[in-house]
Amino acid sequence: PMTTGFLHLGGLRTALYNYIFAKKHQGTFILRVEDTDQSRVVPGAAEGIEDMLDWAGIPPDESPRRGGSFGPYQQSHRLDLYRRASDMLLERGVAYRCFCTPQRLELLKKEALRSQQTPRYDNRCRHLTPTEVSEKLSQGLDWVVRFRLEKGVEPFQDLVYGWNKHEVADVEGDPVILKGDGFPTYHLANVVDDHYMGISHVLRGTEWLTSTSKHLLLYKAFGWDPPQFGHLPLLLNKDGGKLSKRQGDIFLERFAQDGYLPEALLDIITNCGSGFAEKQMGRTLEELISQFEIGRITTHSAFLDLEKLPEFNRIHLTRHIENEGLRQKLIKELQLLVEHAYGDQQVDQDVLEKEYVERVLLLRKGHISLLKNLVSCDYSYLWVRPLVSREQLQTISAEVDEIGKLVLGLMTRQAAVLTAEELNKDLRSLQKQTKETKYSSMMQLLRLALSGKQHGPSVAEMMVTLGPKEVCGRVHKALSS
Repeated sequence: PMTTGFLHLGGLRTALYNYIFAKKHQGTFILRVEDTDQSRVVPGAAEGIEDMLDWAGIPPDESPRRGGSFGPYQQSHRLDLYRRASDMLLERGVAYRCFCTPQRLELLKKEALRSQQTPRYDNRCRHLTPTEVSEKLSQGLDWVVRFRLEKGVEPFQDLVYGWNKHEVADVEGDPVILKGDGFPTYHLANVVDDHYMGISHVLRGTEWLTSTSKHLLLYKAFGWDPPQFGHLPLLLNKDGGKLSKRQGDIFLERFAQDGYLPEALLDIITNCGSGFAEKQMGRTLEELISQFEIGRITTHSAFLDLEKLPEFNRIHLTRHIENEGLRQKLIKELQLLVEHAYGDQQVDQDVLEKEYVERVLLLRKGHISLLKNLVSCDYSYLWVRPLVSREQLQTISAEVDEIGKLVLGLMTRQAAVLTAEELNKDLRSLQKQTKETKYSSMMQLLRLALSGKQHGPSVAEMMVTLGPKEVCGRVHKALSS
């Protein structure tokens, strides 16, 4: 179950644990949109959540979009069901109508805060007689339905926190279960839906742990068997603060736009949490499912260090590049990134050819943490062929032709796989064959001929990544221009 709002890392983690648990036990993973608080509903949020679960590779089996046997999967479309459930509780005398005005409730709250008490409803309407209730109804007064909290809750066994109970009647007033607008509160809607949807297990954030005793009292009042609950410890940032939604940097859309792989996010949020045998980086969803054991989830908070995300992404990107099928998708993405970044700078079509782009990917794997790193300034030489004249090169060394011929000779000999170390040695020995050009000048000349720039990666690295064919083409072009 999810509330409204866009999916952030905390929500992704809750969804992921539910998904993994369901798949591990051949169960069904259900997405239910909990939009009963109309003041907080964000248009498009429900679709956004489902889009992001699809993007993350953990799509629900049943949901508003996919449907299923227990729909509708959006609480705002199930209001009749909640009204009937609330009537059932009224008839049994375990719930009652409350006619207190918002002004009275506000005064109670202010009074409590003034005397440094926790605000709670004083259960005033609990004691109304049937005659008083009929009288108020005949006056057309607004009302809500409240549930009678009784003392003496039964302990329950949480899948993560073990035995637990919270004497809710001691710390809070009777909770509203059906509001004046006909919408239920979270407590009623969830209990009713979990029952009618046949939910067997609920994994949710630890902030709901103290409400569970209240939910179990509702199950008892209905005479229903509750599901099993497991509460997940908080996900905090590495200095122990809550992940801030205000910064907007924890919403999945942002990670998707920045080019992070969903696998890297799934890996980092389970790596900082618990529930798994070991903590190695680079785990796939299949590995997470096979390693997961709910008994391994610890109750202490999970600390998320987002500075490590690029490293997680580097590992998963390397795996994608090495996989034939996944690599094809990356080639297309990189071609689009290049056109987007350098489209106005005359990118040669040869440079966008699949074979060339694939070579670049295979050679730079392990060196880059995001695909878009390959279109940064340092790598512009890969995509934009330099416009360098022979005169420019001659200002560096008069031996342009000799150096050009030596490099062309070297490249035709170097049909085998090039490595930067081998090339560095070869370039040193080439320089010894020139008459008066210093090694640093020769490197400067080659860097300019290959990239049109004075600075950047080492010449050997550039030559390796460009490949013999492209290096020869650029040297020829510079010599003849």
